[in-house]
Amino acid sequence: MPRSVNHVASRAKRKRILKLTRGYYGARRNVWTVAKNTWEKGLTYAYRDRKNKKRNFRALWIQRINAAARLEGTTYSKLMGALHAKGIEINRKVLADLAMNHPEAFKAIVAQAK
Repeated sequence: MPRSVNHVASRAKRKRILKLTRGYYGARRNVWTVAKNTWEKGLTYAYRDRKNKKRNFRALWIQRINAAARLEGTTYSKLMGALHAKGIEINRKVLADLAMNHPEAFKAIVAQAK
């Protein structure tokens, strides 16, 4: 008596992962074991880089705030210290956006912090 194998489910699982690896280079797209390993590694990269993305954007905002602050005659460190001391709660994302797109509003915030 031949053993019973749920070929439908195993084939569907393989098809699902091979569909996810479409667009990869060479054997990474169509050889089952290589495609599966590449796909799994891609998930770890995605998880890691979701964290790194936040880090990179924070660094970018700080650079933009610092550049704008230096045009106003202060530094990033002194500006953030003054904002904190005055109790002005504005996050770095908004502050960087003001520095880039609305310099007059940024200038007013710097003036209020001094």
